[in-house]
Amino acid sequence: MLLNLRSKFSASAFTTFLVLTLWGCASMQRPQGGPRDRTPPKLLKATPANKTRRFNAKEIKLEFDEYFKLTSPYSEISVSPAFEKQPEYVTKGQTLLIKLNDSLQKNTTYVFNFGKALADVNESNVLKNFSYVFSTGDQIDSLSISGRVYNTTTAQAEKEATVMIFPAAQDSALFGKKKPAYYTSTDSAGNFALNNLHEGTYTIYALKEVSPDKIYNADNELIAFQKDPVTLMANVSGIELDLFKQVPEKFRISSRRFDPDGKINMVFNKPLEQPSIKIIDQSAIDEQKIVDFSRTRDTALIFLRNMNFDTVSVAIADKGKFLDTVVLRKGRSESFKRTVSLQYNINVDNKLRPGADLSMIANLPIETFDISRIKLLEDSVPVSPLNIQKSTTNPRNLIIKHRWRQAARYELVFSDEALTDIYGTKNKETTKRFMIDKPENYGTLTLKVTVPDTSKAYIVEVMDSKKTVLQTDFVTKNASIVYKNFFTGKYQVKVTYDTNKNRKADPGNVRTKSYPEKSWYNDKELTLRPNWEMEEPLVIPKEEDATRAAPPTPATAAPTPSTTPPVKP
Repeated sequence: MLLNLRSKFSASAFTTFLVLTLWGCASMQRPQGGPRDRTPPKLLKATPANKTRRFNAKEIKLEFDEYFKLTSPYSEISVSPAFEKQPEYVTKGQTLLIKLNDSLQKNTTYVFNFGKALADVNESNVLKNFSYVFSTGDQIDSLSISGRVYNTTTAQAEKEATVMIFPAAQDSALFGKKKPAYYTSTDSAGNFALNNLHEGTYTIYALKEVSPDKIYNADNELIAFQKDPVTLMANVSGIELDLFKQVPEKFRISSRRFDPDGKINMVFNKPLEQPSIKIIDQSAIDEQKIVDFSRTRDTALIFLRNMNFDTVSVAIADKGKFLDTVVLRKGRSESFKRTVSLQYNINVDNKLRPGADLSMIANLPIETFDISRIKLLEDSVPVSPLNIQKSTTNPRNLIIKHRWRQAARYELVFSDEALTDIYGTKNKETTKRFMIDKPENYGTLTLKVTVPDTSKAYIVEVMDSKKTVLQTDFVTKNASIVYKNFFTGKYQVKVTYDTNKNRKADPGNVRTKSYPEKSWYNDKELTLRPNWEMEEPLVIPKEEDATRAAPPTPATAAPTPSTTPPVKP
């Protein structure tokens, strides 16, 4: 009996142990927290081995240390020289199989450049600039071109720019539909290195792309180029490429539409100098139109009082020269939803700059306003008389002039139907509360400019910490430039060498192989303190002596082989 009880107890204990063990195993989870995985897949083995000579295989097998995903292989992966029949890419677990569907040329080095095609599954860490190389002959091409890519707008090195080369005889391929045979991406410090190159003469370009197709085909892409081809007989280093946004040669309307409130919204592919708009074949509509161009003159808002039409033809001209005509369609009885709203020249802290008028921009042109329905309170006391005016240059702009008092609390009230737009729409009651900012939050900066050559011209721009240009001045001689009532903060000065003296910074042109006008950034950051009058010397160097801002120091730089002197544009 005792033996039987012990047997039952042992069986019960074993069952309990087994259940607890299985429960514990089932509850095992991936450890929470800890550092994020930032390591891309690592190649463990290649068959045939990377850099194999006398290659004659029909399939390449690449084994990695983790599961990976293959993204857009036929757009990201380039093969040089290119095959007529595309290879086939097959993933099996942690292995990538590349099936070669074309015959191989004799005594030729082939390079598979994977771009950003390979990344791990969990964190999408990209295995950048990974390549697989083999040769059908006894030698593997081993020459390289290296350098750095900069952005002319930021004056900093540009990361993740695409650097590509073409045989000089195929230079026009950049503007076609064919990807370059050789390309790579820059690292975090803008460095690049193109390896396993054959002797020859090459043209060099860099792109900051909108879509990763390795083709320069969008107006808003940045382009850089080396003006003279590079003859590669030994490793070449020190190439410097400056990215810029080229002004499109041909005018184009990027977008056009009727907005929900009925206005026509048009965006151009480039700024115009003296733009004008005309409604064709409908003189009554044309005479009553109101056109508002953006400050950069690359956007137009067109307000039409008479909306009784199905289609409207809009002609665009610049300096009186016709550029294009577009037709917009809508339903004759189509209704539009309109509300009147205002934007104020008040900062995010609801404070108005000292000495400034209060400016309001309506979303629609204002036809009339009823001053009896507008009230400005100063410390709860109505301001009388209220001086409110319509701008003579912008029908959407209202201005209130007043001798503002420090520490006073202001409240501006637009009662119902105080404003009427050109369509007869009236506003709903709205209130804006604000104060006047303290003068000590602003300062005055004076730049004592010294030019290197009075026969030349210079464009001086002051920018804030966000690279927003706050003021532009054209200088041809030593002068003092005064910047009044600048908000306290950090500023930087940029100088453009205005070679043709047209008072604007001209971009380059990749087709004519002309570089953008050179710019120089003063490496001293100017700190304007509260209630301070700051005077700062600005000695502009000669154009040939102007150096760019120092790029950030990278944690890991791309390899930079160097056996020849630096080559600069």
